[in-house]
Amino acid sequence: MILGAIDDVVEASEAGGGSDPEGTRIAESLPPGSALLVVRRGPNAGSRFLLDSDVTTAGRHPESDIFLDDVTVSRRHAEFRREGGVFVVRDVGSLNGTYVNRERVESATLANGDEVQVGKFRLVFLSGPRVAP
Repeated sequence: MILGAIDDVVEASEAGGGSDPEGTRIAESLPPGSALLVVRRGPNAGSRFLLDSDVTTAGRHPESDIFLDDVTVSRRHAEFRREGGVFVVRDVGSLNGTYVNRERVESATLANGDEVQVGKFRLVFLSGPRVAP
């Protein structure tokens, strides 16, 4: 399964088994049209979330697609949307805001390697290959 291959590459990268700062090898392993969020900082450091649907919700609410259990995260904090072959993060009225590369945003198109901050969680965005037209 593809997630097993992704796990191997992420673990090697985290262990210093390769110089892959942009996550290129991970991104190439993803299914076309998908992306991956890797928690770099926060209570769930090392967790990975596959973005493979048109809308993925993130928040402290137990029904969130990406459940981030910390008081710095709003119940319904942000959503990741696949729009025309790219991913966009949108703040959905959170108290502490959503940040991309340390800048507070209401909405931002994500690029490979961007850091998204939701509460005390810092997640690295890795995009997979685009879907062929």
